[in-house]
Amino acid sequence: MSRGAEEIICHCFSFTRGDIENDYIKNGRSTVMEKITAELERGGCRCHEKNPRGT
Repeated sequence: MSRGAEEIICHCFSFTRGDIENDYIKNGRSTVMEKITAELERGGCRCHEKNPRGT
């Protein structure tokens, strides 16, 4: 895992840089965006609450 692996990339669903890197290693591609999209379609977005920038 690279330096900065704990950097949060998606505050809403708590995905870190390391999560994305590990997902890529495991699957040969990252499936994180698919997971985020599926949650958004279910109304699971809470960015306005969880993201320090509000977006």
